[in-house]
Amino acid sequence: MHIGIAGNIGSGKTTLTRKLAAYYGWTPRYEAVTYNPYLEDYYKDIPRWSYNLETYFLAQRFQDLLEISKSEDVIIQDRTILEGVEIFVANNHALGNLSDRDYDTYMQLFHLMMSMVNPPDLLIYLRCGVPHLVEQIQKRGREYEQSMNLEYLAGLNERYEKWIEAYKDPLLVIDADHLDFENNPEDFAQITDKIDAELFGLFK
Repeated sequence: MHIGIAGNIGSGKTTLTRKLAAYYGWTPRYEAVTYNPYLEDYYKDIPRWSYNLETYFLAQRFQDLLEISKSEDVIIQDRTILEGVEIFVANNHALGNLSDRDYDTYMQLFHLMMSMVNPPDLLIYLRCGVPHLVEQIQKRGREYEQSMNLEYLAGLNERYEKWIEAYKDPLLVIDADHLDFENNPEDFAQITDKIDAELFGLFK
Protein backbone atom coordinates (compact mmCIF):
# COMPACT_ATOMS: atom_id res chain seq x y z
CA MET A 1 0.00 0.00 0.00
CA HIS A 2 1.19 3.49 -0.89
CA ILE A 3 0.05 6.51 1.11
CA GLY A 4 1.12 9.99 0.03
CA ILE A 5 1.26 13.18 2.10
CA ALA A 6 0.59 16.37 0.12
CA GLY A 7 0.70 20.00 1.18
CA ASN A 8 2.28 23.37 0.59
CA ILE A 9 5.73 24.37 1.84
CA GLY A 10 5.61 24.46 5.65
CA SER A 11 2.38 22.47 6.00
CA GLY A 12 4.02 19.71 8.07
CA LYS A 13 4.34 16.90 5.54
CA THR A 14 7.66 15.58 6.82
CA THR A 15 6.57 15.73 10.47
CA LEU A 16 3.32 13.91 9.76
CA THR A 17 5.10 11.30 7.63
CA ARG A 18 7.52 10.59 10.47
CA LYS A 19 4.82 10.39 13.13
CA LEU A 20 2.46 8.20 11.10
CA ALA A 21 5.30 5.85 10.16
CA ALA A 22 6.16 5.42 13.84
CA TYR A 23 2.51 5.06 14.91
CA TYR A 24 1.45 2.48 12.32
CA GLY A 25 4.79 0.79 11.70
CA TRP A 26 4.80 1.96 8.09
CA THR A 27 7.94 2.54 6.03
CA PRO A 28 8.58 6.27 5.51
CA ARG A 29 9.93 7.61 2.24
CA TYR A 30 11.08 11.19 2.32
CA GLU A 31 11.65 13.50 -0.62
CA ALA A 32 15.24 12.89 -1.59
CA VAL A 33 17.55 15.88 -1.49
CA THR A 34 19.52 14.61 -4.42
CA TYR A 35 22.20 16.33 -6.43
CA ASN A 36 20.74 17.88 -9.56
CA PRO A 37 23.37 18.59 -12.22
CA TYR A 38 21.27 21.48 -13.57
CA LEU A 39 20.72 23.33 -10.29
CA GLU A 40 23.65 25.75 -10.55
CA ASP A 41 22.82 26.67 -14.14
CA TYR A 42 19.11 26.92 -13.26
CA TYR A 43 19.66 29.70 -10.73
CA LYS A 44 21.83 31.61 -13.20
CA ASP A 45 19.22 31.42 -16.00
CA ILE A 46 15.88 29.99 -14.86
CA PRO A 47 13.97 30.11 -18.19
CA ARG A 48 16.87 28.46 -20.06
CA TRP A 49 17.31 25.56 -17.61
CA SER A 50 13.83 24.97 -16.17
CA TYR A 51 12.96 22.13 -18.55
CA ASN A 52 16.24 20.34 -17.88
CA LEU A 53 15.95 20.73 -14.12
CA GLU A 54 12.31 19.64 -13.92
CA THR A 55 12.86 16.66 -16.22
CA TYR A 56 15.72 15.47 -14.05
CA PHE A 57 13.52 15.72 -10.95
CA LEU A 58 10.74 13.89 -12.79
CA ALA A 59 13.07 10.99 -13.58
CA GLN A 60 14.17 10.76 -9.94
CA ARG A 61 10.58 10.78 -8.66
CA PHE A 62 9.53 8.18 -11.21
CA GLN A 63 12.36 5.95 -9.97
CA ASP A 64 10.96 6.39 -6.44
CA LEU A 65 7.51 5.31 -7.66
CA LEU A 66 8.92 2.22 -9.37
CA GLU A 67 10.65 1.19 -6.15
CA ILE A 68 7.50 1.84 -4.11
CA SER A 69 5.45 -0.29 -6.51
CA LYS A 70 7.78 -3.25 -5.95
CA SER A 71 7.75 -2.99 -2.15
CA GLU A 72 5.61 -5.26 0.01
CA ASP A 73 5.67 -2.70 2.85
CA VAL A 74 3.08 -0.03 3.52
CA ILE A 75 4.93 3.04 2.26
CA ILE A 76 4.08 6.53 3.47
CA GLN A 77 5.63 9.17 1.23
CA ASP A 78 6.48 12.79 1.99
CA ARG A 79 5.34 14.56 -1.20
CA THR A 80 4.49 12.62 -4.36
CA ILE A 81 5.38 12.93 -8.03
CA LEU A 82 1.93 14.46 -8.54
CA GLU A 83 2.70 17.66 -6.64
CA GLY A 84 5.95 18.21 -8.48
CA VAL A 85 3.96 18.25 -11.71
CA GLU A 86 0.55 19.65 -10.81
CA ILE A 87 1.81 22.44 -8.56
CA PHE A 88 5.43 23.37 -9.10
CA VAL A 89 5.93 22.60 -12.80
CA ALA A 90 2.55 24.15 -13.60
CA ASN A 91 3.61 27.24 -11.65
CA ASN A 92 6.92 27.43 -13.53
CA HIS A 93 4.99 27.23 -16.78
CA ALA A 94 2.57 29.96 -15.69
CA LEU A 95 5.50 32.22 -14.74
CA GLY A 96 6.94 31.81 -18.24
CA ASN A 97 9.94 29.78 -17.13
CA LEU A 98 8.79 26.82 -19.21
CA SER A 99 7.71 27.41 -22.81
CA ASP A 100 4.46 25.87 -24.03
CA ARG A 101 6.50 23.48 -26.18
CA ASP A 102 8.68 22.31 -23.30
CA TYR A 103 5.69 22.04 -20.96
CA ASP A 104 3.75 19.92 -23.45
CA THR A 105 6.74 17.61 -23.93
CA TYR A 106 7.23 17.36 -20.18
CA MET A 107 3.57 16.46 -19.66
CA GLN A 108 3.78 13.78 -22.35
CA LEU A 109 6.65 12.21 -20.40
CA PHE A 110 4.71 12.48 -17.14
CA HIS A 111 1.56 10.85 -18.51
CA LEU A 112 3.60 8.07 -20.10
CA MET A 113 5.32 7.40 -16.77
CA MET A 114 2.03 7.42 -14.86
CA SER A 115 0.57 4.87 -17.29
CA MET A 116 3.18 2.42 -15.95
CA VAL A 117 2.56 2.97 -12.21
CA ASN A 118 -0.36 3.67 -9.88
CA PRO A 119 -1.18 6.81 -7.91
CA PRO A 120 -1.19 6.52 -4.11
CA ASP A 121 -3.82 4.24 -2.60
CA LEU A 122 -4.62 7.17 -0.33
CA LEU A 123 -3.55 10.81 -0.60
CA ILE A 124 -3.60 12.86 2.61
CA TYR A 125 -3.72 16.60 1.94
CA LEU A 126 -2.68 19.03 4.69
CA ARG A 127 -4.68 22.18 4.05
CA CYS A 128 -3.10 25.30 5.58
CA GLY A 129 -3.63 29.03 5.23
CA VAL A 130 -0.71 31.29 4.37
CA PRO A 131 -0.30 32.71 7.93
CA HIS A 132 0.15 29.18 9.31
CA LEU A 133 2.62 28.31 6.54
CA VAL A 134 4.66 31.44 7.26
CA GLU A 135 4.70 30.68 10.98
CA GLN A 136 5.95 27.13 10.35
CA ILE A 137 8.56 28.25 7.81
CA GLN A 138 9.93 30.84 10.24
CA LYS A 139 9.93 28.31 13.08
CA ARG A 140 12.03 25.74 11.24
CA GLY A 141 14.48 28.44 10.19
CA ARG A 142 15.74 27.18 6.84
CA GLU A 143 17.72 30.12 5.50
CA TYR A 144 16.80 29.61 1.85
CA GLU A 145 13.06 29.70 2.74
CA GLN A 146 13.07 32.91 4.79
CA SER A 147 12.87 35.21 1.76
CA MET A 148 9.87 33.38 0.27
CA ASN A 149 7.20 35.98 -0.42
CA LEU A 150 3.56 35.74 0.60
CA GLU A 151 2.24 36.04 -2.96
CA TYR A 152 4.26 32.99 -3.99
CA LEU A 153 2.86 30.90 -1.12
CA ALA A 154 -0.66 32.14 -1.80
CA GLY A 155 -0.32 31.27 -5.49
CA LEU A 156 0.84 27.76 -4.64
CA ASN A 157 -2.09 27.40 -2.21
CA GLU A 158 -4.52 28.31 -5.00
CA ARG A 159 -2.98 25.66 -7.22
CA TYR A 160 -3.20 23.08 -4.44
CA GLU A 161 -6.88 23.82 -3.86
CA LYS A 162 -7.76 23.55 -7.56
CA TRP A 163 -5.79 20.30 -7.85
CA ILE A 164 -7.40 18.78 -4.76
CA GLU A 165 -10.87 19.86 -5.87
CA ALA A 166 -10.41 17.89 -9.10
CA TYR A 167 -8.56 14.93 -7.55
CA LYS A 168 -10.44 11.68 -8.27
CA ASP A 169 -8.45 9.03 -6.37
CA PRO A 170 -8.92 8.24 -2.64
CA LEU A 171 -8.32 11.45 -0.70
CA LEU A 172 -8.36 12.60 2.91
CA VAL A 173 -8.23 16.36 3.56
CA ILE A 174 -6.90 17.51 6.95
CA ASP A 175 -7.52 21.15 7.93
CA ALA A 176 -4.22 21.67 9.75
CA ASP A 177 -4.28 25.37 10.65
CA HIS A 178 -5.35 24.75 14.25
CA LEU A 179 -3.68 21.39 14.78
CA ASP A 180 -0.36 20.83 16.53
CA PHE A 181 -0.04 17.16 15.62
CA GLU A 182 3.66 17.16 16.42
CA ASN A 183 3.27 18.06 20.10
CA ASN A 184 -0.40 17.52 20.98
CA PRO A 185 -1.48 13.85 21.21
CA GLU A 186 -5.17 14.79 20.92
CA ASP A 187 -4.56 16.63 17.65
CA PHE A 188 -2.55 13.71 16.30
CA ALA A 189 -5.34 11.32 17.36
CA GLN A 190 -7.82 13.37 15.30
CA ILE A 191 -5.74 12.56 12.24
CA THR A 192 -5.21 8.87 12.99
CA ASP A 193 -8.94 8.44 13.69
CA LYS A 194 -9.73 9.85 10.25
CA ILE A 195 -7.08 7.67 8.61
CA ASP A 196 -8.43 4.57 10.37
CA ALA A 197 -11.93 5.37 9.14
CA GLU A 198 -10.73 6.06 5.60
CA LEU A 199 -8.58 2.92 5.36
CA PHE A 200 -11.35 0.77 6.81
CA GLY A 201 -13.74 2.12 4.21
CA LEU A 202 -11.23 1.63 1.39
CA PHE A 203 -9.75 -1.72 2.24
CA LYS A 204 -12.35 -3.63 4.29
